[in-house]
Amino acid sequence: MLNNKSILITGGTGSFGKEFTKIILNRYPDLKRLVIYSRDELKQFDMAQFYPEDKYPQLRFFIGDVRDRNRFIRACENIDIIIHTAALKQVPAAEYNPDEFIKTNIGGAQNVIDGALETNVKVVIALSTDKAAAPINLYGATKLVSDKLFIAANNIKGKRDLRFSVVRYGNVMGSRGSVIPFFMNKAKSGGVLPITHKEMTRFNISLEEGVEMVLYTIENAIGGELLVPKIPSYKIETVAKAIAPNAKLEYVGIRPGEKLHEEMITESDSYNTIEFDKYYAILPSDADKEKYLKHFNAQEVEKGFKYNSGSNKEWETIESMRDKMRKFVDPNFKPL
Repeated sequence: MLNNKSILITGGTGSFGKEFTKIILNRYPDLKRLVIYSRDELKQFDMAQFYPEDKYPQLRFFIGDVRDRNRFIRACENIDIIIHTAALKQVPAAEYNPDEFIKTNIGGAQNVIDGALETNVKVVIALSTDKAAAPINLYGATKLVSDKLFIAANNIKGKRDLRFSVVRYGNVMGSRGSVIPFFMNKAKSGGVLPITHKEMTRFNISLEEGVEMVLYTIENAIGGELLVPKIPSYKIETVAKAIAPNAKLEYVGIRPGEKLHEEMITESDSYNTIEFDKYYAILPSDADKEKYLKHFNAQEVEKGFKYNSGSNKEWETIESMRDKMRKFVDPNFKPL
């Protein structure tokens, strides 16, 4: 699928980018080029140490910011596929620095679209977040706008062989800034584990599963769809007990802009949502629904359906969380 293709990944030195790079370099030996586009030279330097140039000549590092339209368009030359992961993501930081999040998450998204439209890119996959569904915080609102921009870009591509799709999923296990490494570090130092709320829940997906979903979307999406995976939920308290069963828990309250439960498909979305295999797809309101149903061998969800981490049918337990931590985060993990 990706052999003889050139791929650019924005925010490529992040958790997803590093996992994506590892998987596709191993899986596609004839990959033509993989461009890591990001703004931090030190992270690029550190990442390059794992991939010697003589062994991985197809891997390139391109310093640039998605806010810089001209720089990004230059980076898109001779690229076939763009994976857009670059974003500012911390919910509390967004509440206090809204303009910075707007510049990166919305302005940057438009620059990615322009880069694809002005070059010969064929496929663009943008990563979204559960916080973009019925957002109550600035971060989620910027990602909702970003999602809308990418979906709408399919209307302005003309007759070009170019498709834009979005992938939306929940919290990623072990990713930078996520709750699992935070709790692990706190527990190792003997600290109290802060729990925002006893009933707080989140969706759960591994980096590997996220990469596989993006690869599925590259191969199967026809453009305009927003894909959502069927994944389990967990309680934040369950994560804490899986990591450090004897640690003291302190309930600190919900932070500004946080939800008690996350939602990936709202009740209003149900009228344009189809279901198949391991995924749901939210379609544009003016889409030819029959085309998507046939393409994915899918069926429509019930009207009024919603996909919420608090009412999900599949749940992680303490033991399943420990198993996944060993599989996806640290093979030597033991409860502290």
